[in-house]
Amino acid sequence: MADDQTMSTVAVLGAGTMGNGIAQVCAMAGYAVALSDPQPDALERAVNTIRGNLEKGVDRGKVSIETRDKALHGLRKAKDLADAVSRADLVIEAAPESMDLKTAIFRDLDGLAPAHAVLATNTSSLSVSRIAEATGRAERVVGLHFFNPVHIMKLLEVVRGRETSRETLDACLAFARRIGKEPIVVTDTPGFASSRLGVVLGLEAMRMVEQGVATPQDIDKAMELGYNHPIGPLKLTDLVGLDVRLGIAEYLHGELGDEQYRPPELLRRMVAEGKLGKKSGQGFYDWAQEGR
Repeated sequence: MADDQTMSTVAVLGAGTMGNGIAQVCAMAGYAVALSDPQPDALERAVNTIRGNLEKGVDRGKVSIETRDKALHGLRKAKDLADAVSRADLVIEAAPESMDLKTAIFRDLDGLAPAHAVLATNTSSLSVSRIAEATGRAERVVGLHFFNPVHIMKLLEVVRGRETSRETLDACLAFARRIGKEPIVVTDTPGFASSRLGVVLGLEAMRMVEQGVATPQDIDKAMELGYNHPIGPLKLTDLVGLDVRLGIAEYLHGELGDEQYRPPELLRRMVAEGKLGKKSGQGFYDWAQEGR
């Protein structure tokens, strides 16, 4: 079993928003990072995003030139999945929220990753225990739920599956602290702690928009100024992606059966219209206007 003292190489699977953020914080902490994605264009965009984030950090005095250079030197684009994980001590999967996709990836990982490697999923709501069943090493499978933007948000939700060992949990807690995160430990229940609470708030905010209670901007302002949230629930939904939020809500409603998780019709309609938030340019906010 790898622990934080012996972990030196991290493989990140998925070069999207979450994957490139995870790769960045790991590289900044001194890990050798292999970033993998089935789409070469996504890999190139991810490396450019990481480089841009580091340059902004240097410009603002938040990142040293030495840290920037060390991070970029320690980051590499893997040729394929086998290349990414063959020498990894920790593998972090950051693929889209699909149980079928994630279990397929973990099935492959079981045969490709070293026997000592910890296999982690960045799922925000799916069962870590079910994902672990795709492997022959469930004791080394854990949830590491990061938050967007990864290089800024301090929380790391460490999800202990039904068979996750104490050694795996301890290694991941040490890893979390080394990359500058504050970890919390939760048991493997639908939505964990953060998504279960955050989705309820976001869905209720959408119902308020449906009912004409207030504009999205004023609902967000109520939570930011009245409750000291750093970002309102509707702008956060735009950043996460309305399609992602819809998938999580459907999963939680199906698993828990509670009506507060039933997706509002407004959310379904916006996703059907392609209004997915920042990534499509339009959600509860007009992101062309926000960028000005």
